Amino acid sequence: MRVADKWQEYKIIDTSSGDKLESWGGVTLVRPDPQIIWKTPKKTDMWEKADAVYHRSSKGGGEWEYKRKLPESWQISYGDLRFVIRPTGFKHTGLFPEQAVNWDLMAGLIKNAGRPIKVLNLFAYTGGATLACANAGAAVSHVDASKGMVALARENAAASSLTDKPIRWLVDDCEKFVRREIRRGNFYDAVVMDPPSYGRGPGGEVWKLEDSVFDLVSLCAGVLSDKPLFFLLNSYTTGLSPSVMAYILSSVLTPRFGGGTSADEIGLTVESSKMPLPCGSTAIWRAEG
Repeated sequence: MRVADKWQEYKIIDTSSGDKLESWGGVTLVRPDPQIIWKTPKKTDMWEKADAVYHRSSKGGGEWEYKRKLPESWQISYGDLRFVIRPTGFKHTGLFPEQAVNWDLMAGLIKNAGRPIKVLNLFAYTGGATLACANAGAAVSHVDASKGMVALARENAAASSLTDKPIRWLVDDCEKFVRREIRRGNFYDAVVMDPPSYGRGPGGEVWKLEDSVFDLVSLCAGVLSDKPLFFLLNSYTTGLSPSVMAYILSSVLTPRFGGGTSADEIGLTVESSKMPLPCGSTAIWRAEG
């Protein structure tokens, strides 16, 4: 597992019985996490003192219980980057901190490329990967179907003093956008994508990532330049293992471009146990293996 261990303003304090106790810039939140199936004793009284607790509903979704009045939003930093934290009605905060390990990896590849790099960030959410790549010197096209998420990504860019960087902000269906870019002859040196576990196809049909990921990767391979730098695929789908993701990237990309693929879980260290909590999976193809 690759662990995002460079955070100064975020930490997981403790985990137990389906919940994690986190500190977001000093604001403590309790949120559910399906990976936490252990029922270990809670090791701190901070559970009882948390600023807000998210309660799941048996009917789906849930709601926040606020123990004290919190600002509508606040900011935390990761290196040069700053992010707006804004709890939503679906337990999320607008940021996945475990992705920092991928931000660092991509930034390093871009800085060491020795040439201008164009990045296509698909299902780009609130822009963590976009900001990391732009801050490293890349030109980035940020694509997400949610107008609200793209707006928050732009807030994050402003908070990070990156508004002058070459970032295109696009509210669009990712698959349709890629098909148009291929027809237009617009190519990219790197692709990042974090598709949802479930979604709807162009005709409104429901699809599952496990059934669609190969076709999606194959499509996106068509937008790569003749000398691509990397292709990074994230997943939070429990039925899609890192090894399967690596096999797909290798099958699609290596015959055409060479290079090599690696894959692993990504996670965050739990302060109370000093053990890593798995938070998702990433497979990455790189031009030089």
